[in-house]
Amino acid sequence: MKRLVLMALMLAVMTGSAWAADIKLGYLDMQRTLNTSEAGKAAKAQLQEKLKKYQEQVNLKQEELQKLKNDLEKQGMTLTEAARAAKEKDYQQKLKDFQRFTKDAEEDLQARDGEFTKKILETLEKIVQEYGKKHGYSMIFDARSAGMLYADPGVDLTEEILKALNAAQSKK
Repeated sequence: MKRLVLMALMLAVMTGSAWAADIKLGYLDMQRTLNTSEAGKAAKAQLQEKLKKYQEQVNLKQEELQKLKNDLEKQGMTLTEAARAAKEKDYQQKLKDFQRFTKDAEEDLQARDGEFTKKILETLEKIVQEYGKKHGYSMIFDARSAGMLYADPGVDLTEEILKALNAAQSKK
C-alpha cells in the first residue's frame, strides 16, 4: 500500500501535471524523534530504573539458586534419600519460580515500553498533523517505514517536529 502511494506520487510529480506543482512533501525520522525527545529520554530512564530493580532481584534469586545447588551437590551423598529428594524438589520449585519471574519481568518491561511509546506517538501524530497543516504540507512521511531510498535533507522535518514535541511535552 505504501509503495503504491509512493509510486502514484512519483508518477504525478514526474508527469509535471498542474496539481503536482502544489504538492509539498516532507519526512521525519520517527525512531530518532522517539529516542531523542525529552519524553523518550524520560521513558528510557524510567525503563532503565525498572530494569535495574529487576536485575537486582534476578541476581539475588540466582545467588540463592546457586547456593541451593551447591548445598545439594555437597550434601547429596550424606543426605537420606527423602532429604535429598526434598532438597531437589525445593531447588526445582525455586528454579521454576526464577524462570517465571524473569519472564514476567521481561513482559512487564515490554508492556511499559509499549505504553510509553504509544503515549509519545499519540502526541507526535497530533503535532505532525498540526505542523503539516500550518506549513502547507501535502504529505509527511516516516523516513524509515516509507521505504525511501533517498530524500533531500532539505525536506527533513525531524528537528522541527522534535522541537515541537519537546515543547508540547514540557507543557504537560
